[in-house]
Amino acid sequence: MRALVIDDSRAMRRIVTSILTGLGYEVRDAGHGREGLDVLDEGWMPQLVCVDWNMPVMDGLQFVSAVRSNPAWRSVTIMMVTSESEHTQIVRALAAGAHEYVIKPFTADAIRDKLALLGLLPEEALVGHQVPLRSSDEARVVVPVPLRSSDQEVAL
Repeated sequence: MRALVIDDSRAMRRIVTSILTGLGYEVRDAGHGREGLDVLDEGWMPQLVCVDWNMPVMDGLQFVSAVRSNPAWRSVTIMMVTSESEHTQIVRALAAGAHEYVIKPFTADAIRDKLALLGLLPEEALVGHQVPLRSSDEARVVVPVPLRSSDQEVAL
């Protein structure tokens, strides 16, 4: 699987890249949204883009809007990885087309859990990892009910 990491902080790009390569991703990076679009323009198509919000030249929200406006890139999963933690900012990012939102600082497990929810955790990374429940799953309660002998199937 491929991932593109876009952040103006070289240190943050290294941290996210390290997490993703540890999970089996092939990773490229960019220092701002325009550089990220250049990578996509080259034809290098990732399954995942992790993008910061506050960057020079082109910020993360502008990047998300640009990706969503191009039919060739609409299938790319975008995860905002940013220090913007206000509810209105999260709503704006999701409305623009981001699939997930991770607030800095974060842990490697937080990234891994988000990828699992998105179905983007490589198979080898799933070994020994319990996929977290979505909030809609948490509300669902399943109660096993034993069958009465009259309800059991009869072999013919």
